[in-house]
Amino acid sequence: MKNTFLDEHETRKELSNFVLRANRLSMDEECFNFEREFAEYQGRNDCILFNSGGSANLALLQACKNLGILSHGDQVGFSALTWSTNTMPIIQMGFEPVPIDCKIETLNVMAENLERTLKNKSLKALFITNVLGLTGDLSAIRDLCNKKNIILLEDNCESLGTELPENKAGNFSLGSTFSYFVAHHMSTIEGGSICTDNLELAKMLRMVRANGWDRNLSAIQQNEIRKKYEIKNEFQAKYTFYDLAFNFRPTEITGFLGRLQLKKLPASLAIREKNFSQFQDIIKSNPDLIALSRDHIQFLSSFAIPILCKTPELRDKYFYQFSGAGIEIRPMIAGNIQKQPFFKKYVSESYDLPSTDFIHQCGFYCGNYPELSRTDLDVIKSCLYGNN
Repeated sequence: MKNTFLDEHETRKELSNFVLRANRLSMDEECFNFEREFAEYQGRNDCILFNSGGSANLALLQACKNLGILSHGDQVGFSALTWSTNTMPIIQMGFEPVPIDCKIETLNVMAENLERTLKNKSLKALFITNVLGLTGDLSAIRDLCNKKNIILLEDNCESLGTELPENKAGNFSLGSTFSYFVAHHMSTIEGGSICTDNLELAKMLRMVRANGWDRNLSAIQQNEIRKKYEIKNEFQAKYTFYDLAFNFRPTEITGFLGRLQLKKLPASLAIREKNFSQFQDIIKSNPDLIALSRDHIQFLSSFAIPILCKTPELRDKYFYQFSGAGIEIRPMIAGNIQKQPFFKKYVSESYDLPSTDFIHQCGFYCGNYPELSRTDLDVIKSCLYGNN
């Protein structure tokens, strides 16, 4: 990661000026304006801004539980190749976590993986992760979930901007989460959001975000809930808490940076997609590596370049090539999540996940940023050739 923001100097200057002139820095108009603008960008009815993508994941499951969409003990499937804060909320909410194997060539859960899991499990929900800019066959997954009465949720924190022919990633579900952490597609330093078309879920999320009170609801929604619970006046409503919640509020800095970075996002994504395609062309020509399948994806929005080797020994070889060239690399996110200490501590059942195991043992990734220079790109390309 080279910079905190796109157009680093300009953004820091504008942020400094904003902090000096702002009358209020706690959640206010900048946050609400960003929510409106991001919902419009994503093409969904509502966006609810949070202090992080991890908080958004936890809030989404809490809101589903508050609404009775999910209940304690429900089986909730999730992508076995994922990030900790996709899985931890399932455990924290008292659901039964069910990891689903991924397809090697896409790094993602596909409809065929879900069908295989459903032979042995009765899932109430699927909290799918769209991994590293890629996705599964989300339209087929959505159709299967609808057929089986499974609630589909998307963790789209790694695939902001990816488009399938049917829709954008993040738009196939009841609710989808996004992250604006510094290393992701756009940065608000920390920050995240949830997008949904469901009015009741959006209302609950605004309460879950802020202590369970009604202050951020519309006047009509406030009147409805106060009438339901016989709240007689504004004074009483100030400290009335309607359901289980957190304090996951963002600041005005988050909203301001989000609005600023959102304007720069399309140009940034175009560069990232171009970089990804160049690297993939080299990977396809290298017999040591596995080229990823993106045939079902119309536009691929990548903040990282996944590298999948054919054996663990080859991964070690390319690991040293990248490290020796001074390129920072990471494991393939959390790998097979059931190998993580927290999962072993809280989940006793073990699952056979051969493809995710392969990805865990044979994969890693490096960053893909619009600020990469031609020299940077050439160094990464040189490390992808097998004759180093």
